[in-house]
Amino acid sequence: MLSFSLRRAALLAVAAAAVSLSVAGSAVPAADAAVASSVGGTPSSHVSSDLIPDSVSPQPSASPRSAPRPELVPDLIAAVPGGITSAQVTEISKLAGVVAVLPVDGGKVTVNGKSADVLGVSPQAFRPWTPLATAASAMVWSDLSQGQLISTDNAARRLHLTAGKSYSVSAAILERVPFGEPTALSVPGADAIVNLTRSAQLGLAKNFAVLIGATQGTDLSTLKARVQSIIGKRGQVVNLVAYTLVTAGNLPVEPNAPAGVPANWIDLFKASAAKYCAGLSWTVLAAIAQIESGDGANNGPSSAGAEGPMQFEPPTFAMYDRPVPPGGVAPPSPYDPVDAVFAAARLLCADGAGSPSSLGQAVFDYNHSGAYVAQVLSVARSYGYAGR
Repeated sequence: MLSFSLRRAALLAVAAAAVSLSVAGSAVPAADAAVASSVGGTPSSHVSSDLIPDSVSPQPSASPRSAPRPELVPDLIAAVPGGITSAQVTEISKLAGVVAVLPVDGGKVTVNGKSADVLGVSPQAFRPWTPLATAASAMVWSDLSQGQLISTDNAARRLHLTAGKSYSVSAAILERVPFGEPTALSVPGADAIVNLTRSAQLGLAKNFAVLIGATQGTDLSTLKARVQSIIGKRGQVVNLVAYTLVTAGNLPVEPNAPAGVPANWIDLFKASAAKYCAGLSWTVLAAIAQIESGDGANNGPSSAGAEGPMQFEPPTFAMYDRPVPPGGVAPPSPYDPVDAVFAAARLLCADGAGSPSSLGQAVFDYNHSGAYVAQVLSVARSYGYAGR
């Protein structure tokens, strides 16, 4: 049995270098937002601080999860310098294949002397669009509701921010804003978020952008063109799924498997990838574990019968559960972290995850959703940045 004695060593953040919210030059400096927008209306211990479980006992399906799984992932983001009108948001929401839309405020501001892209969001509306650990964190949403600035880990390091302290934020006004605990966000390029009250105080552009979630199987290229026709030539639409696939080849690969029984989650991910799938970045396994179960915090079974930290359906797990790795249990169990992660590495490799060119398809085969692919690769990138 694996003894997990160390806390997660990697930081979870959606890397700010991903897709700049400038969106090809569309960002509105907050100092200009008050006049530019005529639209009205509306790995770190704080992320996953629990020790990795070594129990193989399943959680009964009747047991409530600590928080609902995130249901929405942005496939596209559309931005207009002067803001998107309510009529345009409504029209986008009615397009075939669109499952959800969320208008957000935004602007480029100065935080602690450095430039940052900040979104203004409704905590209740934005919460389902965030990764599992973020959605489950009561502290994050309490801090956000109280007007604190919430950033990604990567942005917190770049901006030299410490939770609990206040910093100068220069926008339409100069304001001292308290900084809450950093966390992972689901919008590539977003450095930080504030609530709508703080957004209005800072003068962020109203309805600067709209997040768009699509149904499984939707042709995002076609959807992107339709959204572009609605917002006009001055606006920009970015396919977030396509971006994550383009950058998949930049994920770090661990060529040598750590010897012996893995001591923690990170060693487990690295050992599994190195041993059973040369070319697969361990960060992909880390992202799947985080998204599927919050690193074993929500082992299921799910309504579909998926089990354990990697959310295997029993017949699929049985195809990839052997040989039993060092530290695994016999017979293998999808609830055992070692067995589950090694089996996931074998499954992903069988589907082509060892090559950057077919990694996206392999992740899609794991969970048939383009939005899921985007989220996995985005979180995987954050692990890669955290390890540098």
